Amino acid sequence: MPGEDATAPVDDATSATDADAAPSVDDATPATDDAEGGTDDDLSALVSSASLVLVGSLFGSGSKLLEQIVVGRLLSTSAYGEVNIALSTMTLGSTLALLGLDQGISRFASRYDDERDVRGLWVVGLALAGATGVLLSAALLLAGDRLRRLLFEPTTPPGLLTLFALALPFLVGLRLGVGAVRGHENTRYRTYAYDLLYNGLRLVLLVALLLAGGGVLAAGYAYLVAAVVAFVVVHALLNRLLALRGPFRTHVRDLLTFSAPLVVAAAVSALFAQVDTIMLGALLPSTAPAGAYNKGYTIAAGLPVVLSVFGFLYMPLAARLDAGDDRDEVRRVYAVTTKWIFVAAFPLFLTFVAFPTDLVTIVFGTADPRSGMALAVLAVGFFVSAANGRCQDTLSAFGHTRAILAVNTVAALVNVAANLLLIPRFGVIGAAAASALSFVTLNVSALLALRWLSGIEPFSGPTTRAFLALPVALLPPAFALSGVVSLSIFTLPVFVVGAGVAVVAVAAAAGALQSEDAVLIDLVEGRLGVHVPLVRRYVPEDGDGSTTHE
Repeated sequence: MPGEDATAPVDDATSATDADAAPSVDDATPATDDAEGGTDDDLSALVSSASLVLVGSLFGSGSKLLEQIVVGRLLSTSAYGEVNIALSTMTLGSTLALLGLDQGISRFASRYDDERDVRGLWVVGLALAGATGVLLSAALLLAGDRLRRLLFEPTTPPGLLTLFALALPFLVGLRLGVGAVRGHENTRYRTYAYDLLYNGLRLVLLVALLLAGGGVLAAGYAYLVAAVVAFVVVHALLNRLLALRGPFRTHVRDLLTFSAPLVVAAAVSALFAQVDTIMLGALLPSTAPAGAYNKGYTIAAGLPVVLSVFGFLYMPLAARLDAGDDRDEVRRVYAVTTKWIFVAAFPLFLTFVAFPTDLVTIVFGTADPRSGMALAVLAVGFFVSAANGRCQDTLSAFGHTRAILAVNTVAALVNVAANLLLIPRFGVIGAAAASALSFVTLNVSALLALRWLSGIEPFSGPTTRAFLALPVALLPPAFALSGVVSLSIFTLPVFVVGAGVAVVAVAAAAGALQSEDAVLIDLVEGRLGVHVPLVRRYVPEDGDGSTTHE
C-alpha cells in the first residue's frame, strides 16, 4: 500500500509466493468478463483465503467448545450458567463499545491507497472505541453489586464480573486490530492473533486454573490475560502491515457516518448470542437454565462457523469490486459462496436436528433433554440464516448501513419481545425459539433489503436446486434413523462423514453443481495432494453446461 514517499513493501503474509500464507486478494480483480460474468480470480482468492480462515475458525471454535466442555464438566450446571452470564455481559459490552468501527476500518482500508488515510482509520477507531470500552468497563464495575443481585446466585464470587469487566477494553482493542488486519485483506495475521493465540491461550489458562481449584473465577482470569496478550500481539502484527507511528488523516466524518448505524447492528448481533443467557438469569430464579441453554447453544454455534469462513475477506472484496463498478462479479461470488455455505453446513445441520440429545450427551456427559431441544431449535434458526449467505456484509460493502440499522432494529425488537414472552412460559426452549426466530427475521429482512436496493440475491438455478433437494432427500431418512439408533462418540464421525457423502451425491444428482465449483475442487486437490474424480466428473465445464468425465 503506497505510503507518503514510497510504496510499502509487500508483506509476505499476503504474498502468493509464500507457501504458508493465503494468496493476496489484491491481484484478484477480474481482468476480463466472459459469458459467466467474470473470471475465477476473485473466487480463487476468496477460497484460498477461506481455507486458512477455516483452519483458524475450526481451531477457534474447537477451543471454545473444549472450553465449554471443561467448564460444563468440572463445574456444576449452576456455576456453568454463572460463567456464561458474565461472559455474555462482557461480550455485549465490548460489541457496544466498538461502535461499529471495526467494520468501518475494514471497509475503508481496502479503498484507500495512502498509508496516512489507513493509519488515520486505526487512530480514530482506537481512540473512540477504546474510550467507550473504558467507560463501559467502569460502569460495570460501579454497578457490580446491583448486577450480581439481578443476574447471579447469592453465592457467586464478586470477582467474577469484575474480571470480565476489566477484560472488556482489551477485547475491544483486539477486535479493532483484527478489523484493521481484515482491511488489508490479510488472513494469516488474523488467524495467528485471534483464532490461535486468543482462543488457544484462553483454553490453556482455563484448564490450568480450574484444575488448580480456581472455580468460576478461573474463567475470568483466563479471559483477562488472553485478551491483554492478544491485544498486544495483533497490533505488533498490524505494525508489519502498516507502520502505526507516523502522520495520519482521520476522516472522522466518513468513518462515523458509515459506522454509526452499525452500532445497533453489532449490538443486535451480540444480543442474539448473549441476551438469551442474560434474560434467563434475570427472568428465572436459578442460573441452572442458563447453563442448560448454553450447552445446546455451544454446539449449535458450529453452524455459523461455516458461514464465517467466507466472511472475513468477503466484505472488503465486495467493497473493492463495488468501487470498481463490478457488481456483476459481486453477484456471482455471492451466489456461488452461498451455495457452498449451504452444502458445507448441511451435514452438521442434519446431525444437530436428528440427534440433538445424543450430541449433548457425547459432548457434556449429561443427557439433558432441555439442552437437546435447544440445540435442535437453534440449529434450524442458524441454518436458515446461513442459507441467506453474506447478505449483511454485501449491504455493508455497498454502503447501505441505514438498511442494516433498520433490519437489525426490527430483529432486536423481535428478539427481546419473544424472550419476554417465551422464557417465563417455556424456559430454555422458549429462549432457543426466540433466538432462532430473531436470526431468521434478521437475515431474511437483510436479504430482502439487499434485493430491493441493489437487485442482488443468492438464488441462481444451481443454488435453488441445492436448497430444495437436500432437505427433501435427506431429512426424512435422518429422522427415521434417529428413531432406531443412538449416536456415540465412535459412531458420530461415521454419521457425519456419511452425511457429507450423501450431501454431495444429492447435490450432483439434482444438478446443483456448476463450473465455478471447480475452483473449490482445485483448492482441495492442491492442498491435500489428491484427485477428486467422483465429484469433478459432475461439475459442468465453462460455457456449454457439459460435464467433465474423468
